[in-house]
Amino acid sequence: MTLDTTPDVTGSDATNVTSGRTPGAVVTAFFDAYRRHDVDGMVDLCSDNAEFSYVPFEAWGKQRVLRGDGKVRTIGKAIWAGLIHAFPDLTVDVHAIAESATGDVVAEVTIGGTQALPWGAIANRGRHYDEPHLFVFRVADGAVDGITAYWDGAGISRQLGHLEVD
Repeated sequence: MTLDTTPDVTGSDATNVTSGRTPGAVVTAFFDAYRRHDVDGMVDLCSDNAEFSYVPFEAWGKQRVLRGDGKVRTIGKAIWAGLIHAFPDLTVDVHAIAESATGDVVAEVTIGGTQALPWGAIANRGRHYDEPHLFVFRVADGAVDGITAYWDGAGISRQLGHLEVD
């Protein structure tokens, strides 16, 4: 089954005067950059102060826990670059994008790849994962102003052969 990945802009006249692109088109460009592993391109589509929340993300360090909350230009950029570095064949499959009349955009995406390097607390076992994600974007003035994402972190860990006691 093939799903249409064209932004659903039914009832939306939220085309941005500055960029000439709808919020859905901005999000489509974001995922196009993600597929190319172009982290700078992803960040460039975001406002300078864009909020970032990867709800299930935690990376345990020796002295602190890094959570996936903060700003796109700091936390988001580091998480995306680290993921692409650890999974050089990372795939980003967009199944659906839907846009509201207020500039909110949701995207159903499957992200996957084969681990080539340690990622956070997960040792490299050379295993592959594919995990569905739900992204919620806030788009204002032609730029992403907020990103929230959800997925099953335990599902990724299981697919990569990582147990919490490792």
